[in-house]
Amino acid sequence: MLTLDKIEPGTMTRIVSNKATGNVRRRIMDMGLLPGESLEMVRRAPLGDPLEVVVKGYHLSLRKSEARFIEVEVPE
Repeated sequence: MLTLDKIEPGTMTRIVSNKATGNVRRRIMDMGLLPGESLEMVRRAPLGDPLEVVVKGYHLSLRKSEARFIEVEVPE
């Protein structure tokens, strides 16, 4: 399965699942990154971490370590 940390900037995706556990899972969900939501990968920081995404009309910064838990699909 494709994870959010592997997506190229400018790509629209849809969240399939959140594989994190505990506090990390809750934090990801609290930010609105829920299964079925569409999001766009905007950019990566110069050293690759953090990542900037747009979900529900707002910009979020995620650590690469958090993005690895979010499985996504690229709609056709």
